[in-house]
Amino acid sequence: MTNPDGGTIIQERTDADLRYDEGDHERFAHYVPKDQLMEAMVNGTAIRALCGKLWVPSRDPERFPICPECKEIHEGMLGD
Repeated sequence: MTNPDGGTIIQERTDADLRYDEGDHERFAHYVPKDQLMEAMVNGTAIRALCGKLWVPSRDPERFPICPECKEIHEGMLGD
């Protein structure tokens, strides 16, 4: 967004988008930061995965296949 004087206006968004995502989050295990995962599981709060899914973790991720989107993003971060 630019202002009439030609400078740039920065519009900061302060509201948190805490809508839980619909979709495959029940079918896949997702990559999330370990420290945030533990906090989310203990407190029952939502966490956002690398793929963008927002959910409250409550199940054993070992029982599910890894989310293909999370896996691709994670591998890209590692440079593999």
